[in-house]
Amino acid sequence: MASLYYHVFSPVGIAYSVGILLASLALYTVGAAIYNVYFSPLCHIPGPRLARATGIPYALHMRSGTISKWLTQLHDQYGDVVRVAPTELSFISGETAWPDIYGFRTGKYKNTGAYLKDPTWFPKPLNGVYSIIVAGEADHARLRRNLSHAFSDKALRSQEPLIMGYVDLLIHRLKEHADKGKKLDIMRWYNYTTFDIISDLSFGEPLYCLRDSQEHKWVNMVFKSVMGISIISIRNKYALFRWYDKVQGLFEDNQKTVRARKEFFLKSRDMVSTRLETETSRPDFFSFILQNQEKDNRALTRDEMDSNATIFLVAGSETTATTLSGTTYLLLKSPAAYSRLANEIRTAFTRSENITIDAVNNLPYLLATLQEGLRYYPPVPTGFPRVVPGQGQQISGHYVPGGTSVYVSQHAANHSSRNFAEPDAFTPERWLKDRPKAFEDDKREVVQPFSFGPRNCLGKK
Repeated sequence: MASLYYHVFSPVGIAYSVGILLASLALYTVGAAIYNVYFSPLCHIPGPRLARATGIPYALHMRSGTISKWLTQLHDQYGDVVRVAPTELSFISGETAWPDIYGFRTGKYKNTGAYLKDPTWFPKPLNGVYSIIVAGEADHARLRRNLSHAFSDKALRSQEPLIMGYVDLLIHRLKEHADKGKKLDIMRWYNYTTFDIISDLSFGEPLYCLRDSQEHKWVNMVFKSVMGISIISIRNKYALFRWYDKVQGLFEDNQKTVRARKEFFLKSRDMVSTRLETETSRPDFFSFILQNQEKDNRALTRDEMDSNATIFLVAGSETTATTLSGTTYLLLKSPAAYSRLANEIRTAFTRSENITIDAVNNLPYLLATLQEGLRYYPPVPTGFPRVVPGQGQQISGHYVPGGTSVYVSQHAANHSSRNFAEPDAFTPERWLKDRPKAFEDDKREVVQPFSFGPRNCLGKK
């Protein structure tokens, strides 16, 4: 017994046990890498060898914020479909990949089964109740029916005066700075505007960013919350990074980001409570949702209201501000496009009061400019991961086994020469009906910034 104790618990025994453990771990890692590269059902899909062997390159690019650039480079090198991790494929053949992966399961897709969202990339909500973003098929359909009333044409037109009030205040604030000769960060002001609008529409109260000419703490909280989701997702998918954070001394910094997600949810829940206790005829989101609830167990639960309210604020604020900021930058770098757009707007309107939703929809170059901005800087530049069902399916002509995570990488697809002529040029003309011949063969259906199929964005209008 003493001999056994010595061999197991003595310094030599412990060192020996640790050595065996590390050797076993190394052997397993090497064995898994060899299998992934040479024997996996996905070994016929091209990609960098290290990425085919392990998910570490993908995770590192996700954490560093270089994932879009990396995916674009990979598609330039390897083609339409790239294996970016052992069980993960990225596509840029959007004209077929969008319907194959995300489309309605009707017609030729009737018997293929739904591609469900990859659960490893979507952390469980803090209240345990999924929002419309990650709900299962049945719950998603019910949630969409209940929430869609807040984003209907009727709702949008009744909300127009509220939206225009904030636009007018934005212009007033910008003019104040211009009169003083001050430089300003237009992206911050777009964020002030979109956060005020979405907060008012979601909770019946703005964040007063425009009124106070400063960032509300919620704005930074939302950004950190989104970062927190990414950190949690990477930890869930790759356990190595839970240890990596601790070893590198980054755990506390990342924990602050993860805590911001919790703080944001709790604050949002409080504001939902305040809104539900307030009787109002204002045409905000909850007015339309509460007036049009389905009956009995098909209605939204309180927890579902909380989960989806956070989605309203995140999806409707930063993404819109990003698109506006990117498009403004591109216009300032493209004098010809800027001049043509300014001429179209100033010719159509002599007074700001005449600028309405219906009126701007009759400005083809403005719409083309926004569409080109969405192509150039998609709000979600990576993709919406889905899991291939059953025994496997054909995607863009490639057989993909069941259980594989797949998506269309939007930035890579939108900047690929297989899809667009002069893909890195800002050219709104490519979206006009009388477009130049050079852009006739552009695969415009590849651009789907609001996703595609039954789960596309409710607020795309």
